[in-house]
Amino acid sequence: MQFELKATDRAGAARAGLITTDHGVIETPIFMPVGTVGAIKAVHMSEMREQVKAQIILGNTYHLYLRPGLDVIQSAGGLHKFNGWDRPILTDSGGFQVFSLAENRKLTEEGAKFRSHIDGSLHMFTPERVVDIQRIIGSDIMMALDECPPGTSDRQYATKSLDLTMRWLRRGWDHFRATEPLYGHRQAFFPIVQGCTYADLRRRAASEVAELGAEGNAIGGLAVGEPADVMYEMIEVVNEILPADRPRYLMGVGTPANILEAIDRGVDMMDCVMPTRNGRNGMLFTDHGIINIRNAKWAKDFSPIQEDGAADVDRLYSKAYLRHLFIANEILALQIASIHNLAFYLSLVRQAREHIIAGDFSEWKRRKLEDVTRRI
Repeated sequence: MQFELKATDRAGAARAGLITTDHGVIETPIFMPVGTVGAIKAVHMSEMREQVKAQIILGNTYHLYLRPGLDVIQSAGGLHKFNGWDRPILTDSGGFQVFSLAENRKLTEEGAKFRSHIDGSLHMFTPERVVDIQRIIGSDIMMALDECPPGTSDRQYATKSLDLTMRWLRRGWDHFRATEPLYGHRQAFFPIVQGCTYADLRRRAASEVAELGAEGNAIGGLAVGEPADVMYEMIEVVNEILPADRPRYLMGVGTPANILEAIDRGVDMMDCVMPTRNGRNGMLFTDHGIINIRNAKWAKDFSPIQEDGAADVDRLYSKAYLRHLFIANEILALQIASIHNLAFYLSLVRQAREHIIAGDFSEWKRRKLEDVTRRI
């Protein structure tokens, strides 16, 4: 994987770049739609390409490992062939899901032992095993196994957790370098910076991560309960240390405002379930504000969902029609809303990139924040 920095904003840390993988080029800053089990909920892969214009999607190691299972994915020739997505894929390590979903989990020096949330079967994720699983999945970018402690963790727990994560990281890194891809395309390995909301822990983690010289680096453990201003502070602390010539991935973030603020602080890659999850519940993000399409005020509004929107569905369907579909519990409502929200997110980061290259990102961001946070 290669990263080329193309431009930086005159007034801040925002960057525009290119990530080159064997499955295609990614223009940064980029938002990555989440396909937890190898699918974007309610959206076909053809729509991801043509309407959403996604450049990279995510898969989840924990969920794919449990279902459909590694034997199915390997027999298919990897996740790209299994799900029909021929562009880049990033997989997270499954660590967050182990700690948030699995029952009776236990952390040891060896790894994370857990019971499946599906059938209660017992499993073990070690740093080495997680690398092997992601080799079988065949993602273009894989993540290191880490513990994602709550944002409210006290200092003692945060320190103990970070120490374990960093020991796991070194083992995972060594195993990644000792193994080879299975399907003929190269894979990159991203370490994850943890440290909760403690600036000194974040600095220590970022310094140790930077020393590895990995092809990209991630910032984890944010947007997990801490205030937004603390999250932004931690991003700044970490990005002062992470190398500027490697992409920086902020995991699990977030709202349109979060994305703009993260970009302003030098983040290149982001992901979140929010556009699809909120869309399925009737919340639409637009360039002009946030809409709850279930509200009665839209019942006779026959204007397009967003006339200047990024997807064809924005102009094809009216607000009144989409509201009707939601009230009628029609599955098509979930599809339209998900496509709209994902296309909006991808459009937002494209606009950010254009303004970074033009040199006026900071001024544009101030105006855009007012628009995307407005309730219509």
